[in-house]
Amino acid sequence: MSVNESYFVGILTVSDTSAKNSEKDLSGPGLKNVFLEANSRSKIPFKVAKTKIVPDEFNDIQDTVKQWCDIEKLDLIITTGGTGFGIRDITPEAIQPILNKFCSGITQAMLSASLQKTPFASLSRPISGIRGNTIILTVPGSPKGARESVEAVINVLPHAIDLIRGGKGEDVHARLHQETNVQGSGHECVHVKYEHHFDEIGTTRSFLSDSLSDPVTKRQRKSPYPMISVEEALSIVANHVNVLPTTTVLVDQNLIGMVLAEDVVAKEPVPGYPASIVDGYAVIASDGPGVYPVVGVSIADSNSKPSEDILRPGQIARITTGGAIPNGATSVVMIENTTLIRASDDGLQEEEVEIHVQANEGENIRKIGSDTSVGTIVASKGELISAVGGEVGILASVGVKEVKIYKRPIFGILSTGNEVINHNDPSELKCGQIRDSNRPALLATAKATGFEAKDFGIVKDNAKELENSLRSALSQVDVLVTTGGVSMGEFDLLKPILEQSLGAKIHFGRLKMKPGKPTTFATLPGNSPNSHEKLIFALPGNPVSAIVTFYLFVLPALRRFSGYEKWDYPILQVELANSVSLDPRPEYHRAIISFDKTKGKFIANSTGRQISSRILSMRSCNALLKLPGKTDQLSGLSQGTTVDALLIGQLI
Repeated sequence: MSVNESYFVGILTVSDTSAKNSEKDLSGPGLKNVFLEANSRSKIPFKVAKTKIVPDEFNDIQDTVKQWCDIEKLDLIITTGGTGFGIRDITPEAIQPILNKFCSGITQAMLSASLQKTPFASLSRPISGIRGNTIILTVPGSPKGARESVEAVINVLPHAIDLIRGGKGEDVHARLHQETNVQGSGHECVHVKYEHHFDEIGTTRSFLSDSLSDPVTKRQRKSPYPMISVEEALSIVANHVNVLPTTTVLVDQNLIGMVLAEDVVAKEPVPGYPASIVDGYAVIASDGPGVYPVVGVSIADSNSKPSEDILRPGQIARITTGGAIPNGATSVVMIENTTLIRASDDGLQEEEVEIHVQANEGENIRKIGSDTSVGTIVASKGELISAVGGEVGILASVGVKEVKIYKRPIFGILSTGNEVINHNDPSELKCGQIRDSNRPALLATAKATGFEAKDFGIVKDNAKELENSLRSALSQVDVLVTTGGVSMGEFDLLKPILEQSLGAKIHFGRLKMKPGKPTTFATLPGNSPNSHEKLIFALPGNPVSAIVTFYLFVLPALRRFSGYEKWDYPILQVELANSVSLDPRPEYHRAIISFDKTKGKFIANSTGRQISSRILSMRSCNALLKLPGKTDQLSGLSQGTTVDALLIGQLI
């Protein structure tokens, strides 16, 4: 971009008080002055195009920011207020779900600058990120805190905006490099420095992973991918998953696990004729108790034709459950309330029966459409067809032969590793070999949760072979899941091949969690205007890490693709039956939960030693306990502590 082109800024004040009286807003005008000062001091052409004040309301915050990003196309949005610990402070929670990317470096810079001024800055919860082509920063509501946060990063924002607009940032980069020391208004000098990733000959590269052409001696010793939280990662994945188009399918057992894309109405009434609810006798209620001749029979039989004869006063007809009510009959008396008086000479037919009770009009008769009338909505858009079977039965009963559903994603599973062999290979293991447990486990998990996966087998740690296998698999699926090859070893090739060979974008490559730290998520753009991007989940090779991250990230994405309204897994409050030690990273501890009738609580029993290679820790596991990271103040949780549990299996 040209350095003379303006950067359009929006300033959103989030405050219940200021929303009632705009004169109370000091932070918004203060931030406007920050940008005016930057313009005059450093000739950075910031232009405050939008200002607004909203109360601390989730929808008001989100709607304004979405409007400014998606419609107004602003380059930068600053929200001030609502980032603290107060009950009404919800700005980060409102902004986070609508971000496409997180800018953890900017967030850290703002916090670091504020912490140099006051330790109370640790009570602020800022986030920053990107939506579309707009950078969004959330800063404190105090005028001083807001100013300090923005001034900490204001000199890098032009460069960031230029990159988001699709440029390389040379103009801004060159100009700001000349200003090695930028004197702030009343603040210490700030040294401005921009860094790219360089190879040995000094040329810049756009990827973070090790170059595929470099020897092992040139590999990075620390992961270049910023470590983000599971919550941030889930939000990133969700922003890349859209419900798939619809299709029409037959109503049968294959419908289980699909989500309806439209309301379904009954095409036929249930019942389609007046039917008896019980075994007994069709009568005319006004006849009352007495002995009556049996003049007909009505049974539930699709081959039987309804009699055209009319039941007349003083007559009754034998009838079975589900049988059609004879013309003229107004009630049905149960067989228990009758006595046989006379049979035919051959003893095969009833000729006279005594009725002992007074029947009521309409008694024991199901009227036409009494269960379901034509046009009744029997299933709603967004409804899941469950394995219980009720939904399929309902659709079948009302004459619905096919329904419109959301397509389910096509996805595949691929294992990597020179040491990995098929689990059913008949040969004995050689030194250094392991049997592939990841693929069988994930294929089984997928099937049990309603998704069929393509099995792409095992690929060796060879760059060209792996690239070809990935290309082939991605041409056949919407979502590809791989296991192994994402750590820091010389044969961990997934990240560099995704970035450098396939042109995929890695959105995260390291997570603050145990197990599953090196979990990687990438997207590959469609190769035509009408094709959609492919999702790639590169999961760790350790079997427990692979299964846990499959439940945490892959299955929710598949469910969201398929139209599930509740696509994440339910969380229960459970009581620990054992004391547990904590890890510095938040942990997803495998456990077996059951309901204790005496306590009236769900109780969680650990599955034992939790190292990520020990797949025995998944045995009978039906829940992942969400344990916090270890701190100086908290090294473990005692028996009886209540924690959140992600339910992944059936309760026992």
